[in-house]
Amino acid sequence: MTDILYAAPLSLYSGKARAYMDWKGIDYREELSRPEVYRDVIIPAIGRPVIPVLQLADGAIVQDTTKIIDHYERGSDGPSVYPQTPVQHLVALLFESFGDEWLTIAAMHYRWNYNEQWVYSEFGKVAAPESTAEEQFAIGQERGKAFKGFCPLLGINEASIPAIEASYEALLAELNAHFAEHDYLLGTRPCIGDYGLIGPLYAHLYRDPASGEIMKRLAPKVAEWVERMVNVAAPLSGTFLPDDNVPETLLPILRRMMAEHLPWLQNISDMLADWAADNADSELPRAVGFAPFTMEGVTAARAASVFSLWMHQRCHDFYHSLDGDAKSAADDLLNRVNGGVFQQFALPVRLDFSNHQLTIAK
Repeated sequence: MTDILYAAPLSLYSGKARAYMDWKGIDYREELSRPEVYRDVIIPAIGRPVIPVLQLADGAIVQDTTKIIDHYERGSDGPSVYPQTPVQHLVALLFESFGDEWLTIAAMHYRWNYNEQWVYSEFGKVAAPESTAEEQFAIGQERGKAFKGFCPLLGINEASIPAIEASYEALLAELNAHFAEHDYLLGTRPCIGDYGLIGPLYAHLYRDPASGEIMKRLAPKVAEWVERMVNVAAPLSGTFLPDDNVPETLLPILRRMMAEHLPWLQNISDMLADWAADNADSELPRAVGFAPFTMEGVTAARAASVFSLWMHQRCHDFYHSLDGDAKSAADDLLNRVNGGVFQQFALPVRLDFSNHQLTIAK
């Protein structure tokens, strides 16, 4: 028996899990998340329709890409996607959170405002691979409605779209400058941060045709990095840069995180603290309202995703575990990227993600 990854080509987080498992040399097979897979495997195990989901050879189920990656990292003595040095490790975690939880805005905007008709056919191919193209399109329209409906929840609207596009194109330029000098974020080996980025940058922003054309035209080195990530030439290969070095070319992107992503996360943290004070015995919702964010000088509001805060908690906990020279080195980097918003981040409520459920830690 081999492990099974229930996934789909157009799925953002499936792209993250697949790229990691290919680099790690995992013996697995991928199965399309067809309706019967949701009915018979995913919903009975998880309680909701979500992909990717990993079914281990012993039948156990692992859900969420970070959990999938950490499952294999714990069970392997080989090269790790987590750098062992403190500053690189922190930077890698920050990039994973940024890719997983912030670049979804650009990914969803470009998918649904540039590639809508194409993506309906893609949904149909997953749901009904044996059907005709016309049938697939109709099925895809029905299945895709809910996903398109997430755009307003992400703060994507007529007023914010110019800022979203300006921010994304600036990010592409920053990443292009970095990948002109380095194969991956931190050397010749992908780190957990590369896998955070690959989900949105591959499954939506490279693979979808209109946004893929934009990437290849504006940032060809980013497109080449995407291709390295998803067409793994040498599993378990490469090294991180020596001496805990973080390339200068990553600093503009870290500054972008601190300006855009971190204030939104702090808003969620504050909102969650208020919610928890009033709802001590209630089940934790997926969002606790709408939290404002600012991008390229434009302010909008996005659903205050509690899971995004759990992802940030990983970065927060690692940073606060450092002391001595390691803490000083991390602070030196953070001071160079306007990282006070991270250093002073208030996390009054702790989260636990286990048994496929996010809860407030007791």
